[in-house]
Amino acid sequence: MNTSTLLELLTTVVGKHNVALTDSQTEYYRTGFRSGSGSALAVIFPETLLQQWQVLQHCTDAKVIMIMQAANTGLTEGSTPNGDDYDRDIVIINTTRMNKLILLNHGEQVLSFPGSTLHQLEQALKPLQRAPHSVIGSSCLGASIVGGIANNSGGALVKRGPAYTELSLYAQITAEGKLVLVNELDIPLGNTPEEILSNLENERFAVNDVKPSAKLASDQEYTERLRDTTANTPSRYNADKRRLYGASGCAGKVAVFAVRLDTFALSQKETVFYIGTNDPAQLTTLRQDILQNFTHLPEVVEYMHREAFDIAEQYGKDVTIMIDRLGTRHLPKLFAIKGRITSTFNKLSIFPNNLPDRFLQWASRFFPNPLPDRLRTFRDRYEHHLILKVSDEGIEEALQYFYYSPIFGDKSGGKNNGKDNGDGKNITNDYFICNEEEAKKALLHRFAAAGAAVRYQVVHDKTVEDILALDIALPRNCQEWMEVLPDDIQSKLLSKLYYGHFLCHVFHQDYIVKKGVDVALLKKNILAELNKKQAKYPAEHNVGHLYQAEDSLRRFYQELDPTNSFNPGVGKLPKQRTCC
Repeated sequence: MNTSTLLELLTTVVGKHNVALTDSQTEYYRTGFRSGSGSALAVIFPETLLQQWQVLQHCTDAKVIMIMQAANTGLTEGSTPNGDDYDRDIVIINTTRMNKLILLNHGEQVLSFPGSTLHQLEQALKPLQRAPHSVIGSSCLGASIVGGIANNSGGALVKRGPAYTELSLYAQITAEGKLVLVNELDIPLGNTPEEILSNLENERFAVNDVKPSAKLASDQEYTERLRDTTANTPSRYNADKRRLYGASGCAGKVAVFAVRLDTFALSQKETVFYIGTNDPAQLTTLRQDILQNFTHLPEVVEYMHREAFDIAEQYGKDVTIMIDRLGTRHLPKLFAIKGRITSTFNKLSIFPNNLPDRFLQWASRFFPNPLPDRLRTFRDRYEHHLILKVSDEGIEEALQYFYYSPIFGDKSGGKNNGKDNGDGKNITNDYFICNEEEAKKALLHRFAAAGAAVRYQVVHDKTVEDILALDIALPRNCQEWMEVLPDDIQSKLLSKLYYGHFLCHVFHQDYIVKKGVDVALLKKNILAELNKKQAKYPAEHNVGHLYQAEDSLRRFYQELDPTNSFNPGVGKLPKQRTCC
């Protein structure tokens, strides 16, 4: 099939208004959230599940590459083309216009279509006192539910583990080159693809009487695994063979139509502790005590180093203020508009690159500092910061721990406060219980750190070569979790941002690299240091085009997509078509 015939067929299926062809129309969808880009024949926007199936059929007949894309918030170039060394044309299928949610059994589970977002699900569940697997996320806004499943992502919420389900509906191409629909939802929807998709879209089944399935709709073993602090393997990471199943961990090697997921009861009460220390060993002890001795695990335990605090305060200030004032509902759309404006101005040589970001950074200097005084005081006093949110029965347990802790209390209810302890030395740690404003701002500030390094690079492009962003999972028994880099690596960096999910020992490590440094070689040397700690990487953003897939992950991709038609090249695997 020639390309003009293919484009005519695709346009007939979805309508002209749902097809983007020119470079300017497709650039936003061909460019990664942080890095990476490539060419594409077209970007197609199906509006129904049946349209997506028909688009897949035509693309399969034409033997073109298909890249499935939702919000395009991936951080490892995994949902866009990567370069121009493919052997076939590429069609990007953007699923954001198929964003239906179907709540099952009065909200105990949900069926998510491919474009539905976490924020959308959070709002739908709130009246039912339920919550999704993840909420704001740790790195981006507007993330899709299916994207999280495809990337095994998620981890800020301690009790819920990586995004996972064994109940999904997806299309794949067989070794013989035939497109087939695989229904693993455990919901009877019919026999033919057209019948199944039509019945699902129109809810022709008993929504509030879906039978329980023996398959998992979340990682129900996660907390048990997390509590094993003696294990020499991470609690979670992308290539974990236990969590590769169908759509889960597929990285776009199949075309997902729907996933069936558990939802979770909302907590009734929450309390946030803000902890500061200059001795990372004290946080190690705290982690051990919580995981081994607490009956009720916290909801959230987020770590932030002072250097990340500072970069986020200066270069994530506008993001913190926007989320605080506007909420998260409209921000993905605003960021998408900003991306298109950036793309337009970048083509005009009279303007510097990334003009909107530069303007926002300049304007943010005139905004009041959004961080409460006690957070800023702790920044001056302590190098390591921990945000610990507990709920319901866990509140009293945490209060008792801090009240009597040999590290944080004096066994009589007194609390370390950084003042002189009588022997001429400053106490090395302290904590306080946040009020509502402090709790909200602390978590927003931690979130803003994820994009702050990118803003820093934009503003200081004359001195910054690149941002090397890693997300790593350390073994559960790792005691020396705080990274100490050799001098030959440290000397090549302007700054480094350490933040992450502390109990599971998954850390985001963003390295701001000096101008002129060989970033590929630097990455190789840093990964060699991580290998000494038996770290796994990536931990939750998937391999994309930035990491080499482990053998087990490579085999999983090849089983899902034997002809290499969907998202070829992820995991640094070949991009050429394969025949079996």
